[in-house]
Amino acid sequence: MTTHVSAVTDGTTRAFTWEEGARIEVRNLGGEIVIEPNAAGLKTLAGHLLTLAQDGTPDGAHLHLEESNGLEAGSVGLVLERCEDE
Repeated sequence: MTTHVSAVTDGTTRAFTWEEGARIEVRNLGGEIVIEPNAAGLKTLAGHLLTLAQDGTPDGAHLHLEESNGLEAGSVGLVLERCEDE
């Protein structure tokens, strides 16, 4: 089973999907952040990034991933945000 979450930004609905069995852990090792997903987690993250890359998605659109929202227990939070600033 996959999980779908819809978010509306500037009147545009974006669907974020979690693959069945997705596991994503994010660890802060001090000087670097380690993102450790399984294969389903990699597909999930790729899908999230492609959703944010869709035409019409506004600058600043983002998705919060947290221990209680898509990440494994003990993970640090991760924000995926579209930024068109150079």
